[in-house]
Amino acid sequence: MSNYSIYFLCSGNSCRSQIAEGYAKKYLPNWNIQSAGIRADGVNPRAIKIMAEDGIDISKQTSKIIDNDFMKNATVVVTLCGEARDKCIIPQSSRWLHWPIHDPAISTGSEEEIMADFRDARNDIKEHIKKLAEYVQKNQ
Repeated sequence: MSNYSIYFLCSGNSCRSQIAEGYAKKYLPNWNIQSAGIRADGVNPRAIKIMAEDGIDISKQTSKIIDNDFMKNATVVVTLCGEARDKCIIPQSSRWLHWPIHDPAISTGSEEEIMADFRDARNDIKEHIKKLAEYVQKNQ
């Protein structure tokens, strides 16, 4: 395990941060990776489904509230929504990134429209993770 750690934070640790954790485990395999939320709303079944479509299994991940000790020691903290950005005190020792990703859990419409929103959020997060991984590989 690496000395590097990354913490993904969002509102309910049900969608965006769970997706980010799943991709980070693929693209930053030597990092200690966790996700959490202001609340622990449970992992959204639609998030599990759209990640499985891309070959990533997040079905064993659990929804957690923020662990201040882990956050205090994280190399990188990523907030994925305004609520996490506004309510968390990010340690000055951590590199802080803010990726404002639309919350697909609040999407409305047909099931197809909701799933399209989940896929859009997933794809945005995947691109951010891939760019971060490329940066890390160049600078470690």
